Amino acid sequence: MLRTSLIAACTLFAGVAAADTITLRVLGQPSGSGLIAQQVEQPFFESLAERTGLDIRVEYLPIDVAGIPDTDGLRVLRSGLFDIVSLRGPQVSRDEPSILGLDLVGLNTSFEAGRANVEAFMPYVDQRLQAQFNAKLYGMWPAGPQVIFCKPEVNTLSDLHELRIRVGDQSAANFVSRLGAIGISMPFGEVQQSLARGVVDCATTTVLPIALQLAMNGYGINLKSLARFTDEEQAALEAAMAELNNEIWGFSEELYADAMRCNAGQQPCERGTLYSLTEAPVTEKDLQIVSDAVAEVSLPIWAEQCNAVAADCEAVWRSTIGAGLGL
Repeated sequence: MLRTSLIAACTLFAGVAAADTITLRVLGQPSGSGLIAQQVEQPFFESLAERTGLDIRVEYLPIDVAGIPDTDGLRVLRSGLFDIVSLRGPQVSRDEPSILGLDLVGLNTSFEAGRANVEAFMPYVDQRLQAQFNAKLYGMWPAGPQVIFCKPEVNTLSDLHELRIRVGDQSAANFVSRLGAIGISMPFGEVQQSLARGVVDCATTTVLPIALQLAMNGYGINLKSLARFTDEEQAALEAAMAELNNEIWGFSEELYADAMRCNAGQQPCERGTLYSLTEAPVTEKDLQIVSDAVAEVSLPIWAEQCNAVAADCEAVWRSTIGAGLGL
């Protein structure tokens, strides 16, 4: 399946760059994934030559347009068909579980916590990608807090009992199962229709405003592709990617604040649609349940999966992120 998708993707590129110009093929976020991809990621890569002063030609293609499943991001990166891949963390974590260690359920309850945890554990994830996928990790960024909205009235986490909730990864599925709910995995693009049809009752997006995860994504570059640049050029490229990641962190936080106002029918609502959803109050009990989920649910299950492919995975997590949490 992957081979067929890769062959098909090749036909979408046209034109040949000059012999002394390096072509960078970039596999981006899905075209319908939201404003981060549309207003930040794609414009960045389309202007990368100007930003860096490098003699490069960038060919940017959203992953869905290429016909490649987002779960195959790391495999595509290792294959070398694309030089840079915008990785969807939860989706590719099946191939490299260490990525999920950056965003366990209950770990990143704020953007500030997320930044600190990424800084602490990302060097290990980068080490894993270099060894297993011949790729360097160029930063991680949040799609945004994964909070809960439902068709039935929900006031606390206990109200989720027996409801069907769309989740993005196994860590979230294990957490909602602990609440007596049923976790259903499905692509983000199917959520709205599934809510309307009653396939699911809730989704981890809004409007019980407790952040379960931040939905971490990131960028990887094939090491063979990177080797085409001089050390000075590599430094320029890495600096530009750092700027991109920092910009997305800020933009993601702005989008979340705006979305919460829009959902509640409050102004200013600048990028979304005004609704009149009820924002349930967050109780101390619910906050504690989410906080406890790291040690009691998400960490033990994830550690078993990650240790199975890397014996030092849990130990490194505990010495970095875990040290700050007393775990």
